[in-house]
Amino acid sequence: MLRTDHFIRFERVTSVRETDRGIEADVHGERFRVEVCRPDVVRLRMSRGGAFDDMPTYAVCVDPLAADVTWSAEPGEQVWRVVTDELTVSVWLDPFRVDVHRADGSVVLETAADDEGRYWTYATLNDSWTTRRVCGPDDAFFGLGEKGGRLDRRGRDFTMWNTDVLNEHATAEFRAGLEQADPRSDMSSTEFDPYYVNIPFLYHQSNPSAAMGGSFVDNGYRGYYELSREVDFGIAFAGGQWTEYVLAGPAMPAVLEAYTWLTGRASMPPLWALGYHQCRWHAYSQDGLETLGDRLRAEDFPCDALWLDIDYMDGYRVFTWNEDLFPDPAKMLDRLGDKGFKVVTIVDPGVKHDPGYAVYDDGLERDVFCRTEGGDTYIGQVWPGNTAFPDFATPEAREWWGELNAAHVESGLAGIWNDMNEPATGEIPPGAMRFDRGRASHERYHNQYALLMAMGTHEGLTRARPGEPTFILSRAGFAGIQRYAANWMGDNQARWDHLWLSVPMACGFGLSGQPFVGADIGGFQGDSNPELFARWMQAGTLTPFCRNHAETGKIDQYPWSFGPEVLAIAREAVQLRYRLMPYIHAAFEHAVATGEPVQRPLVLDHQDDPDAVAADDEYLFGRDLLVAPVYEPGVTSREVYLPRGHWYDWHTDELHEGGRTITAAAPLDRIPIFARAGSRIPMWRQAPASTGDADLTDVEWREFAEVQG
Repeated sequence: MLRTDHFIRFERVTSVRETDRGIEADVHGERFRVEVCRPDVVRLRMSRGGAFDDMPTYAVCVDPLAADVTWSAEPGEQVWRVVTDELTVSVWLDPFRVDVHRADGSVVLETAADDEGRYWTYATLNDSWTTRRVCGPDDAFFGLGEKGGRLDRRGRDFTMWNTDVLNEHATAEFRAGLEQADPRSDMSSTEFDPYYVNIPFLYHQSNPSAAMGGSFVDNGYRGYYELSREVDFGIAFAGGQWTEYVLAGPAMPAVLEAYTWLTGRASMPPLWALGYHQCRWHAYSQDGLETLGDRLRAEDFPCDALWLDIDYMDGYRVFTWNEDLFPDPAKMLDRLGDKGFKVVTIVDPGVKHDPGYAVYDDGLERDVFCRTEGGDTYIGQVWPGNTAFPDFATPEAREWWGELNAAHVESGLAGIWNDMNEPATGEIPPGAMRFDRGRASHERYHNQYALLMAMGTHEGLTRARPGEPTFILSRAGFAGIQRYAANWMGDNQARWDHLWLSVPMACGFGLSGQPFVGADIGGFQGDSNPELFARWMQAGTLTPFCRNHAETGKIDQYPWSFGPEVLAIAREAVQLRYRLMPYIHAAFEHAVATGEPVQRPLVLDHQDDPDAVAADDEYLFGRDLLVAPVYEPGVTSREVYLPRGHWYDWHTDELHEGGRTITAAAPLDRIPIFARAGSRIPMWRQAPASTGDADLTDVEWREFAEVQG
């Protein structure tokens, strides 16, 4: 956590005036603004050096002040207020303090004071700044993007810095000083922090009222959220401007709607992207990839996409093919396409430092690589060895990158997989990598790098295929990544605790605006086993993004790798996903329209139910199916909390009253699933080999009768 012992607090407002969207106050030589965006959204901003940065990041994609809003300013000798139909912002003058309340008087944001009564509204030290807020002993916190541990963030501290989690060089600073027994000292621990995607969007649930408010800090610098304290919590950033959007709620979906109004919503993905994806880090040949496709079809195993990891390239040079392995990629892609398969290839940001390599030479000529402070091209180390990195902070670099991606997919590729985009630089520290042609520090754009890479990729694919939905998968990200790409949760482990971790982590992603997310089924690193793989297939096929992926050098992890019993279980799980495709597609349509996730934590719909708030090892898939995966070996049942209402066992049609915990049968060939009473689930009559073989409108309905009382 950033230490604040020597920070200088801003403690007195000297003057206040009304503006066209709120008020502006003079405080310690800076200007503090309250600006009304919507009746339920206000923006708080503090200048740096007397000036405001009107675009601190690329996260916000709307003009937040464009809408006509009714509001009023109420001046006073001790406090000025900005009032809308839903919010009141109070700015106290001496001492300087900011509080935000709803129209009913309930608290959204309340500035905390120390034991001496001095308020932590805003304090600075050099480039860093911090603020502290009041919280109650039973309050809960959610959001922040991809975070380990429980879905409720209360009781822990978090760093916001996109990190290549399994790289010992990238994680060394976060492990330093921790006791060996501390799980955070282990990069593979379910408690490790930070991960690949850090989003400074926090929900604060005030209890016992259960009202939910939101805070989005539009700042891409390294950030800190100190949520382990008992009576207050801290937010700090190592640079940049205090630009914060306060979201009234009080319902959690309303907070998420407001956040995704600001940062955008996902576009509807192509239907094939909702199918099953088969991937492995492996040096496939052209014949080998086609043989894999033939085996999937021979096993009657539905699949829409085959993936190629780094070995398809010529010496890990991006936008190339290894001609020894793939003598004719275009014809291979045509043949696979005739069998219903799309193909996706990995594209890292690192460009091999290799004079004579066309991409590198062109990048130098067009001046699109990151520089050092001295003006040289920054060189890091990734798969090809010494690598240059596109300066995605410039529109020229994004346009160039888009052109390269557009040319790459001309062969018939269906999508692009962005990896190593935290950015990962191997043993070379990234701090010397500067942006905006050397004018901007690494810290300003580090967390935004993957977002900017996805922007360039998306723009290129959109130009190459106008009118068609794009598909991009990204490892890293920032607020707004949902506009351009899906996310997977990075390099996980073939362990039971990582199967568990995939659920609260995916739900945290969803609450942070990203509906298209999933974990590597079976675990990427380490050897899986028959039972773990079967359970992970059952769970993973009921998540938004469904991909089996494993690293090189481990045992095979194909659906048939663990024998006929596990193959049959995996096949049944995937066939259920394909039969549910009309329902899944409708869930994505709802996500695109509202910003709500496809994989929904119970708290989203039941924030006033403490048991639902705590139940983060189960989730709603769409709005009507409750999924409760099995996370332990050797068990044949598990406890499941059913929220209020009535629920039918998917497998037996047994009716259960909600608001209680039941014991659900879970033999190896069954994952507990429950359907909401009164729901109608659209399904394909049978599972096709791929989504291209079926019609979304040709459905049958599985109906679960409403229960009165």
